[in-house]
Amino acid sequence: MKVQKLAELLGAKVLCGAEKLETAEVDYVYAADLMSDVLAFALPGTLLLTGLTNIQIIRTAQMLDLPAILFVRGKHPQEETVRLASQVGLPLLISDKSMYETSGIIFQAGVAPCPIPERGE
Repeated sequence: MKVQKLAELLGAKVLCGAEKLETAEVDYVYAADLMSDVLAFALPGTLLLTGLTNIQIIRTAQMLDLPAILFVRGKHPQEETVRLASQVGLPLLISDKSMYETSGIIFQAGVAPCPIPERGE
């Protein structure tokens, strides 16, 4: 699904990267505030839902080739975070909805969660 469609469904505000919203494709969604979890479980093509606002979130998104980041709970990223995202062409969006509600809306729209690898127990 296109990031533009998801932004419309959520009534999300676009902070930067608006020019990429119509072409950026989301295959999965992952919701987390722990970057170690994002690094372990997110796949390329994943829309990241988070409340983290620091610059590390952009570095993580670059490493994983994420198409966009959506900040939940109305959180606004730090200025340096927005600046770096603009420089690297990464769309940033803000939703006033909770992470739970945002995840539910996206799930109902048909976007799959990132698959969690089976644990060898």
